[in-house]
Amino acid sequence: MPFNGEKQCVGEDQPSDSDSSRFSESMASLSDYECSRQSFTSDSSSKSSSPASTSPPRVVTFDEVMAAARNLSNMTLAHEIAVNENFQLKQDALPENSLASRVKHIVHRAFWDVLESELNAEPPEYEHAIKLFEEIREILLSFLTPGGNRLRNQICEVLDTDLIRQQAEHSAVDIQGLANYVISTMGKLCAPVRDDDIKELKATSNIVEVLRQIFHVLDLMKMDMVNFTIRSLRPHLQRQLVDYERTKFQEILEETPSALDQTTEWIKESVNEELLSLSETALTPGAENSSKPSLSPTLVLNNSYLKLLQWDYQKKELPETLMTDGARLQELTEKLNQLKIIACLSLITNNMVGALTEGLPELANRLKRISAVLLEGMNKETFNLKEVLNSIGVQTCVEVNKALVERGLSTLNAEVQANLIGQFSSIEEEDNPIWSLIDKRIQLYMKSLLCLPSPQKCMPPMPGGLAVIQQELEELGSQFANIVNLNKQVYGPFYANILRKLLFSEEAMGKADASSSD
Repeated sequence: MPFNGEKQCVGEDQPSDSDSSRFSESMASLSDYECSRQSFTSDSSSKSSSPASTSPPRVVTFDEVMAAARNLSNMTLAHEIAVNENFQLKQDALPENSLASRVKHIVHRAFWDVLESELNAEPPEYEHAIKLFEEIREILLSFLTPGGNRLRNQICEVLDTDLIRQQAEHSAVDIQGLANYVISTMGKLCAPVRDDDIKELKATSNIVEVLRQIFHVLDLMKMDMVNFTIRSLRPHLQRQLVDYERTKFQEILEETPSALDQTTEWIKESVNEELLSLSETALTPGAENSSKPSLSPTLVLNNSYLKLLQWDYQKKELPETLMTDGARLQELTEKLNQLKIIACLSLITNNMVGALTEGLPELANRLKRISAVLLEGMNKETFNLKEVLNSIGVQTCVEVNKALVERGLSTLNAEVQANLIGQFSSIEEEDNPIWSLIDKRIQLYMKSLLCLPSPQKCMPPMPGGLAVIQQELEELGSQFANIVNLNKQVYGPFYANILRKLLFSEEAMGKADASSSD
C-alpha cells in the first residue's frame, strides 16, 4: 500500500536541522564580497548574466522562447514544491452552472444511461462494461510499486479482458463479482482518507452506480498518489534546489539574454540611492577631509530586497530572479501594511489615553483584534481605508469608555473622542508623521534582520512603538529572511556580476570626474 506507510516515509525523509537551515542561514553567494575586493572582482559568475553587453541584440527563435518557457515552468514548480510545505495538486472543478459544467454533466449522464440500458438488455451487452474494467485494471496497476509483483499478477489474472469476453459470450460473466474485487483492491491501495469512500462503494447495490463511483474514487486516488509523491520528493528537492534553480536559470539566460533586465534595474536603483546618500554625507560639515567611502555590495543588495516590502505588485514588474516568490512576497507586503496601521493606531491610542488605560493589557489586545478584523481585505481596490479607520476610531472610543466605566472613571469627553477619531482617519494621508515613524522603524528592524546570519536563532531587538505587533512582525520577518537568503544562495553569482558592472562603472566615472576637475 503506497499510502499506509506515508507518515513514516515522509518522516524518514525530512531534512535535518542543518539541511533545513541552509535556506535561512547561508549567505555564501554574497557574504564573501565584503572581505575581499579581489574575490568580488573575479570573473567567476555566470557567463551570460552581464547587464552591460556591447554586442548587438541576438534574434531569439520561437524554439528558444519555448525552451526558456519550459525551463521557467519546471523551475517554478520545483521551487514551489520545495519552499511551500502546503503545496498540493487539486482536481479542477468547473464553475457550477457554467456551460462546460452542464455539457460535462449531460455527456456523462448519457454515457452511464447507455451502459445501464446495455446491461439490462436481453441478452445483456457487456462490451462497454468490459472496456471499463480494462481501464480500471490499468489505473490499479499504475498505483503499484515496482516490487508489487504478486498483486500485479493477481489484478491481471482477475481482470483479464480476453477471459471476461469469453465468459460474456457464454453468459457466465459476473460483473458484480468483478466490481467487488476492484473495490477490495482499491481498499488495499488507497490512502486512509479514502476509507469512507470505499465503505460507500461496498454499500451501493446498483452496478452502474458502483462503476461510476469507482471511477470517481480512482480519480481521487490518483490525486492522492501525486501529492504523496510530491511530499516524498520535497526533502530531496530541498537539498538540490539551489543548484537546480541556478542551472535552470542559466539555461533561460542563454536562451533569452534579456532575462536579467528587470533585475539589473532593480539593483541599479539601490546603487543610485546609496551613491546619493554617500554624496550627501560627504557634503556635511566636517566630512571634507574624510576618505571617500565605497559602496558595500551586500548593503546595496539588502536595500534592494527591502524595496520589495513596498512594491506595487499590481503595476510594477518584479525582478526576474524573484518571479518564483512573487505571490509570497505580495502576501507578506499586504500583511505588513496591515501591521503598520495597527501599530500606528496603537501608538496614537497610547499617546492620547494611555495614562487612563494603563494596566489594562486585555484592552490593548481587544483593540488590536478589532483593528485586524476591520482591516481585512485592505489591499483590495474597493476597500475604503478612510471609512474603516473612522469606524475603528469610533469602536476604540466605545471600548475605552467601557473600560473606564468598569474602573469607576469618567468617560472620554467629546473633544478627546473627536481628536482620536480624526488622528486615526489621518493615517492614510500622505506624509503622515505617525505612519512615517512606524514605517522607518519597521524598515530598520527588517534591515537588521537581513544582516543576521541566522534570524530564527537570534532575532534583532524590536524598535519602540512596535511591541503591539512584535509576535506577528517577528514571524513575518523570519519568513521574509528565509525567502531572501534562499534567493541569495540561488542567484548570488548573477547578482555579483551585475553589482560588479554597476559598482565599477560608478567608480570609473568618479575617477574620471576627479581627473577632469584637476
